[in-house]
Amino acid sequence: MSNGTSRPILSVQHLSIDVGLGDTPRRVVNNLNFDLYPGQTLCIAGESGSGKSLSSLAIMGLLPKTVRVVKGAIRLAEHDLIGAPERVLQQLRGKQIGMIFQEPMTSLNPLMTVGQQLEETLRRHEPLGRQALRLRVKEMLESVRMPQVEKRLRQYPHELSGGMRQRVMIAMAMLCRPKVLIADEPTTALDVTIQAQILELMRELQLVYGTSLLMITHDMGVVAEMADQVVVMKHGRTEEQAPVRQLFTRPQADYTRKLLAAVPALGTVGQPDDISQKPVILQVRDLSVRFPVRTGWFEEGRQVHAVEGVNFELRQGETLGLVGESGCGKSSTGKALMNMQAYYGSVKLFGKELNGLQGTDLQAVRRDIQMVFQDPYAALNPRKNILALVGEPLLIHHQLPLAQRQERVAELLHQVDMPADSMYRYPHQFSGGQRQRICIARALALNPKVIIADESVSALDVSVQSQVLELLEHLREVHQLSYLFISHDMAVVERICHRVAVMYGGQIVEVGRRDQVLNNPQHPYTKRLLSAVPMPDVDRKRDFKALLQEFQQSSPVKSKGFEAPAQRFQYVGDEHWVAVDSVGCEPAVQSSAKSISSY
Repeated sequence: MSNGTSRPILSVQHLSIDVGLGDTPRRVVNNLNFDLYPGQTLCIAGESGSGKSLSSLAIMGLLPKTVRVVKGAIRLAEHDLIGAPERVLQQLRGKQIGMIFQEPMTSLNPLMTVGQQLEETLRRHEPLGRQALRLRVKEMLESVRMPQVEKRLRQYPHELSGGMRQRVMIAMAMLCRPKVLIADEPTTALDVTIQAQILELMRELQLVYGTSLLMITHDMGVVAEMADQVVVMKHGRTEEQAPVRQLFTRPQADYTRKLLAAVPALGTVGQPDDISQKPVILQVRDLSVRFPVRTGWFEEGRQVHAVEGVNFELRQGETLGLVGESGCGKSSTGKALMNMQAYYGSVKLFGKELNGLQGTDLQAVRRDIQMVFQDPYAALNPRKNILALVGEPLLIHHQLPLAQRQERVAELLHQVDMPADSMYRYPHQFSGGQRQRICIARALALNPKVIIADESVSALDVSVQSQVLELLEHLREVHQLSYLFISHDMAVVERICHRVAVMYGGQIVEVGRRDQVLNNPQHPYTKRLLSAVPMPDVDRKRDFKALLQEFQQSSPVKSKGFEAPAQRFQYVGDEHWVAVDSVGCEPAVQSSAKSISSY
């Protein structure tokens, strides 16, 4: 941070950026100003479309051909970056200034091993021998806490998890120890514990190498955890610029106050409604999902146990949160309930067994149970307009003629606060939040009783996310809907759910009322999840160091015929159960442990 005598390492003055090369270019960044000092972290915060990422690309000299800087200056130490020749920029990138991109799979070469890509980056800037290159690469991977470094160096990007790929990107950006590191939404697509690990790694590397960090994010929890200074942007303009404590305690701009108010924060929601007397409409018993392991054309006789012996109930008008990290079995559970994949066990909707249903019997059940997927753009056919997409269930199930479909689609769009004339437009003509509303409208078309929402708000900005959550809650109350709300965001789960079930390694390890599970967690994994949630409060910063230690679990790959022993649960009071024979959890009173079917 500036002490009044140091000079900024990076200075952006009056930066303006236009998109389009014709007579009517569109201004997407307008008069942006900030200074980044040695060792400082400056966060640029704002929603999608605010100009954050384009500003970072302008600093790196990586703007697309149809986007250009029309005014302003960017100085990196003694270098003027605007108009600098490409050969100069190539020398500075990586050596003086590094960048971590939001989606590592689009930034890593799928045809090169991790080791080859890291060595290539280092070789471009430093004349090191092969042994020295290998040693530096290995040391940097170890510094970002990459497990089994020698194995990772030989692997390709697709063989790594999302968190590991992001660690590779950080290592690549830090290999030449740049003075400035730009991180563009580096944790947006990651689970909460992986996000916390990445943030802690960046803090450690900043301390070790004295790097200045320019972080771009829409997550105000991340801003509170990481920033010294904050720039808040909206539609290309700076709404507010202030030290982080001042911004959170005394925000000046209306937009900043709105952004902070929209952030769901743990511990700020009151007691959930009591739904214990409502009738059970969905009953799941001993649900297991397994996938064969194949090598080439031959099956090795092993299976991935994605879901193992899951039990829960869903009541009328209830929202049950199913939480956990990627790979824990949440989405596989949701797809099994929809009969979108084969499973073992029993799923009953209004007492009717769903396992094994096919054809017209399955089609009839789908009227009562629908799904909203994580990525609305992937879930909507880009070649069809909204009338065809939302009206498709009405055509398949009720054979409604066009005029009646138009009337019903208009009604559904009104329910999700979209104008009726939206039905004649196509998915690409809507924002992410609007597309998610369209997916919700389609799910409501047949008046279902149960909706499975699979990470349905995780990709949305905080204010849009808040609007969609309010919509879901309103529809639940009006139509007495029941939701299975699949998420890894604990703050969002607290806001909308009545009960919470925590999944780990394909099994439920804790289940109970929302306030019990989130305020009085019993299982070590639940505690780990909650400790990783960044808080939008500068006085409640989390210590993420403990999360850098791997949480060990047994491999989900088992031999054919393997049957896991039935889980036992301990009742800890007030509809709250915790697994006693899973990782790191022992019952306080052994005799109180019961079969999972007891709850």
